[in-house]
Amino acid sequence: MPQTNRIINFTKMHGCKNDYIYIDCTKEELENPADLSVKLSDRHGGIGGDGIILICPSEAADFRMRIFNADGSEAEMCGNGIRCVGKYVYDFGLTDKTSLSIETGTHLTDSGRTGEIKVLKLSVTNNKVSSVTVDMGAPVLTPREIPVASDEESVINKPLSIGNEDYRITCISMGNPHAVTFVADTSTLPLPTLGPKFEYNPFFPNRTNTEFVQLVNRSEIIMRVWERGSGETLACGTGACAAAYAAMLNGFTDDEVTVHLSGGNLIIKYDKETGHIFMTGPAETVFSGSVAI
Repeated sequence: MPQTNRIINFTKMHGCKNDYIYIDCTKEELENPADLSVKLSDRHGGIGGDGIILICPSEAADFRMRIFNADGSEAEMCGNGIRCVGKYVYDFGLTDKTSLSIETGTHLTDSGRTGEIKVLKLSVTNNKVSSVTVDMGAPVLTPREIPVASDEESVINKPLSIGNEDYRITCISMGNPHAVTFVADTSTLPLPTLGPKFEYNPFFPNRTNTEFVQLVNRSEIIMRVWERGSGETLACGTGACAAAYAAMLNGFTDDEVTVHLSGGNLIIKYDKETGHIFMTGPAETVFSGSVAI
């Protein structure tokens, strides 16, 4: 059937106001998701969102998620998005599990590229998921695997010139690339002009998400984020994990941090025994509908 004649169902959801359009693809594939994401994400001519997320079958996990940014580029991982996937599959009866696994995009390892599997713990109130804790796995510091253009063992508090300014950055992969920099005041940053300078800097071969972090105390930070392919968003789950871990690596905070985002708060905990990061936060449904594509 030509895609132009097709009607699809969708659900608009958000985690800390990081909003995506969710589409159930467990029974039927969706053609041209990159182009569709550009069309549907338009906040004036479409449904509006930071992108679309497809919920697909998986041979390795309970479900697989595919993430397409508002510009049509495919992302490897989305922390706020994966919490909403957990809520979607439970609330809409695709599973009755409160502990489930989600296969995300691909990740570079020494043995090649492989899908990553995240484990979710769902908190249910009145038969609906209210919050989700995600085992985000171990953060990656190896430059080649992030990737960043560095021959060092890691990029922690390293200088980088952006435009006419010098910044100190800590680079981490949480399944997708992040550059974290600490600033005195996040509220005064000109992100619409500053964000693209980070995203497209040659130091980041696959572009990067950038977190601008203000320290509050040893258990709280404030973060604004410029997301690769979407621009400034109100929250970024993987970015919150990267920002919190960067604060820990630099000795600024303890091992559990509340990250204050423009759209809400996330709790990020580093487990020293496993080396994994755990993210806890809300997942909310906005509305459902159908659209001709």
